[in-house]
Amino acid sequence: MSKPIPSFDAHSVASPAAAGFDVSRLERLSAVLHADSDAAAIPGAVALIMRRGHLAYYEAFGFADRATSRLMQRDSVFRIASMTKPMTVVAALMLMDRGMLLLTDPVARYLPELRDVKVGVEHLDSTGQRSLILESAKRPMTIHDLMRHTAGFTYGQFGDSLVQRAYRAARLIDNQQTNASMIAKLAQLPLSHQPGSTFEYGMSTDVLGRVIEVVSGLTLDRFFLENITGPLGMTSTAFGVAAAELHRLAEPQRDAAASPVPAVVPYDPAHPAQWFSGGGGLLSTACDYARFCQFLLNDGEFDGLRLLARKSVQLMVQNHLPSTLSYGPRTADLGIAAPLPELGQGYGLGLGVRQQAGLIAVPGSVGDYFWGGALGPYFWVDPQEDLIVVFMLQELNVQRRTRYRSLMRALVYQALA
Repeated sequence: MSKPIPSFDAHSVASPAAAGFDVSRLERLSAVLHADSDAAAIPGAVALIMRRGHLAYYEAFGFADRATSRLMQRDSVFRIASMTKPMTVVAALMLMDRGMLLLTDPVARYLPELRDVKVGVEHLDSTGQRSLILESAKRPMTIHDLMRHTAGFTYGQFGDSLVQRAYRAARLIDNQQTNASMIAKLAQLPLSHQPGSTFEYGMSTDVLGRVIEVVSGLTLDRFFLENITGPLGMTSTAFGVAAAELHRLAEPQRDAAASPVPAVVPYDPAHPAQWFSGGGGLLSTACDYARFCQFLLNDGEFDGLRLLARKSVQLMVQNHLPSTLSYGPRTADLGIAAPLPELGQGYGLGLGVRQQAGLIAVPGSVGDYFWGGALGPYFWVDPQEDLIVVFMLQELNVQRRTRYRSLMRALVYQALA
């Protein structure tokens, strides 16, 4: 029997004991985040924990904007970057449920511009010069490939292959483009890998966002509003922030150790995004995203209303990477989210999944699923423990934001009664 999605907001009172947590041990989590915010190790954060349908913990720390001394609030709005991906996959699965697309469909059925896209293979000559040889795809990329990052697309900013250089030159990460114009650019560029051969974290979910627009007849922002964020009561989740709500926007702090260029185009309130990036464009709050997580944990139900088929959710949170698959050279950079067999982890549809106990060096359960964003936010759902954790952070330093994902898992699980 599914659990109701609780109606909580920034003023809700947590009940740790009812959720099966030791109150005194949860204070360790508060102490660490307070200390790190006070020491300016991070600008601030919001942490939310739910278990057994109860709100166990919901606290804000530090500053939403240290430069202006604006304090973090529990309803502060964060750039969630790649935590957009699971929502885009849910949108596509909704279309599958309606018989409007199949995971086995070739992408070119909906985006004919990509029908004849080539694969770029690097060749090194005797002088050490690299060149790109274009090969035909051995099989068409499918919707399934887009959902599990095996379509052959990459991210231009996560490496220096010749294909990635071409991505950067084409300005594929541009918040003033549209999904249609992004596809027009991609159609002129080669893939990094043969479809179906390699897990390469990249722009596949952005392409999926355009598929959703073509199939549904709605822009991606409108589809989300009508089918996901609206029904789930995610009132602060969108591809932008209204001018009247800018005081809620959380900002990263810049220091000498920060990455020189963020891995994604950050939302710029002065130039609102025209690109509804299915791979990384949403802004949200801890409360809103927890509602989305509870919807997944409920196998697609929301207060008695079924929004996604139970079997579709179950398909989403299983591993979809075969043992014969290769992995892109930067896959390990995903840290504790990396879907590598040596970590006992795989990748479902739009999120990582834990397959085996004892190989990844952070607490959790077999079957838990998770993902994070390039600007710091992270979530996981542990069905065995009936547990949801959402951690919102805006942090430009890669090592620092990665460390907090391990830290959150350690501090949450140690507090279970």
